[in-house]
Amino acid sequence: MTELLSKQAFLEKVFNFEKNKEWKFEGDLPCIIDFYADWCGPCKAVAPVLEELSNEYEGKINIFKVDTEVEQELAAAFGIRSIPSMLFVPKEGEPQMSQGALPKHQLEQIIGDVLKASK
Repeated sequence: MTELLSKQAFLEKVFNFEKNKEWKFEGDLPCIIDFYADWCGPCKAVAPVLEELSNEYEGKINIFKVDTEVEQELAAAFGIRSIPSMLFVPKEGEPQMSQGALPKHQLEQIIGDVLKASK
């Protein structure tokens, strides 16, 4: 199941950008962070796909959502200019940002290539 993140939860579960200047992943599992807004059509289109992936990869990756309308500081910290934007965060290494509503097969490829997770 996807989980909605507040700024505080983001700092604890993903990256504490207030404490660390260098990227330091705080999570236990690789994750996808979906930066979205309720009014965004493409965001609504990708939401059920992310739910599906969340179930299919349960225990292997986490999928988090950040409402850019509510968490404006978080969106600004990551330079979100268009939504949906997704941050793919591997357990080791640098995260990668992707913009736009990606189809499921492309998300699965990124999950394998970047997050090193398989079903």
